Amino acid sequence: MVEGKKRSRSKRRVKVKLSKNTVIHYEDRKPKLARCGGCGTALKGVPRLKKSEISNIAKTKKRPERPFGGVLCSRCMREKMRARIMG
Repeated sequence: MVEGKKRSRSKRRVKVKLSKNTVIHYEDRKPKLARCGGCGTALKGVPRLKKSEISNIAKTKKRPERPFGGVLCSRCMREKMRARIMG
């Protein structure tokens, strides 16, 4: 029987074929996609990584280089900028 921590479904089971047999590797699941704070659509340009992995990559790879990058989608960002200019 496997270890108790591997019996839970929090880990993803991946079948790996070796030369003689097939074994199961236990991997962490990917986090959900980052969502826009305004409309809730999935953000483009934001990686699907754990917080500990995100802290190890370059700042320019964490989010898009624009105002509200990584928080709002481009459509909501444009609306917010228009409202700020007009109002």
